[in-house]
Amino acid sequence: MLYGDSERKQVSRAAGVVGFFTFISRIAGLVRDVVVAAMFGSSAAADAFFVAFRIPNLLRSLFAEGALTIAFVPLFTEYLTIKGKDNAFELARVVLTILSLILSAITVAGVLFAPWIVSIQAFGFGLEGSRHDLTVLLTRITFPYIFLISIVAFFMGILNSLKHFAAPAAAPILLNLGIIICAWLFAPVLDEPVVSLAIGVLVGGVLQVLLQIPWVLRSGFRLIPLWQPWHPALKRMGILILPAIFGAAVYQFNQFVGTLLASFLEEGSISWLYYADRLVQFPLGVFAIALSTASLPSLSVCAASNDMTRFCKIISSALSLVFFISIPSLVGLIVMGQLLISVIFEHGAFDGWSSLMTYRALIFYSIGLWAFSGIKVMVSGFYALQDTKTPLKAAGLAFIINAVLGIFFMRKMGHIGLALALSSAATIQFFFLAVCLKKRIIDIILGDILKTAVKTIIASAIMGCGLIIFEYFLSELMDASMIFQIFKIIILLLAGISVFMFMAKLLRCNELDSVLDMFKPLAGFLSKVRE
Repeated sequence: MLYGDSERKQVSRAAGVVGFFTFISRIAGLVRDVVVAAMFGSSAAADAFFVAFRIPNLLRSLFAEGALTIAFVPLFTEYLTIKGKDNAFELARVVLTILSLILSAITVAGVLFAPWIVSIQAFGFGLEGSRHDLTVLLTRITFPYIFLISIVAFFMGILNSLKHFAAPAAAPILLNLGIIICAWLFAPVLDEPVVSLAIGVLVGGVLQVLLQIPWVLRSGFRLIPLWQPWHPALKRMGILILPAIFGAAVYQFNQFVGTLLASFLEEGSISWLYYADRLVQFPLGVFAIALSTASLPSLSVCAASNDMTRFCKIISSALSLVFFISIPSLVGLIVMGQLLISVIFEHGAFDGWSSLMTYRALIFYSIGLWAFSGIKVMVSGFYALQDTKTPLKAAGLAFIINAVLGIFFMRKMGHIGLALALSSAATIQFFFLAVCLKKRIIDIILGDILKTAVKTIIASAIMGCGLIIFEYFLSELMDASMIFQIFKIIILLLAGISVFMFMAKLLRCNELDSVLDMFKPLAGFLSKVRE
């Protein structure tokens, strides 16, 4: 490996905890999407909800899980490392007080100006009409979610810095459960059934906050406001947070642009892109985001103590591991994508045409999965160094490229052109960040990362060929009933994993050890649950 066992195991095991709960959350998210697809398909009502929900989700990425976490965690970790826990908690109380006031103002403004926000986000819906009005209503209902999820992100920063990852990673499960339960309870009795989904967003947000509070209190943090706007760390946070607001959420911001452009295309385009993105987000969230989340506190400690040798080893290994996981994932999504979409989404109002259109978008989203994943890790490295300017430059470049290519591709390729534009922009953003990181930290051995990527590509290509052959023979042996299709997915997943792991072992990919380390804390957690 590129660094000692202690550092590798620390990050890998933390990523395993985050990845486990993220996996459960993604499963719950898929169930949620199955419910939404079956009830609303790719209708105008579904488009309205996805637009409305994407607005607070964008702000969540910009302010909460993005800029707030990026600006707060390195400073909070620095205070923990150098000044002690009491001073760190004092800083946290100051931040929470000011954050609550700012979020309250943003929430009120969002509810009041919802018609103008919708007109910008989905200009193709027009400035009036039933679809526009429904989207405004849903936006007003879901907008307070930004307040709730920002508080969750703040608590997540505290807990992750204290090396507690379970409760923050488990929080999104409650959002999905809230939407599912509210859809089941309220959709049949409401005049506008899709409003039940918006209510579920709010319920899920409240549940996420309630989950974090006991763990935060147990850590010793007191939920007592502390008004100290002159606190020296706030100015440093302000300097970090302004460029991070855009740089941290370029993927979501580019999705915002994609939604805007898709609103000019045929009805259902927004929904097809949304469902395809949900499948891509599965491996991205379970592994790439888990690794970046787990590595940020460790990288911040290294930066605070000026241990750049360990810093380089951590980020180099994280990049190698994220490629080792994301590359076979994208091959699997491309080969098995149509089967997965058919089994997961093709129910009720979601028909075969919607499945085909979603799969076409999935192909072009998937080819950028490795870049999306690598960006997550590298951005964590820059933010641990309290450098938000470089990610901002990279994000600005990606944003321009995505917008230009999106307009160009959508004319000839429709909604799949928007997926291709996003993957292309992410690829350029990744290489830009890699060059900048190499200039900033010359000790990072990009050659070793490239070797891992090449080995992984070879193993993934062989796995993909094997999956195609397996699927052909299974299709000949099984009929098209749902039970057999589910059985086919299970067989293909097991076969694909087995072939890839065999080839990785044959090619001597050391990342296999890190993958095994990711699963070790889960055994301990499950044993505690049984007790």
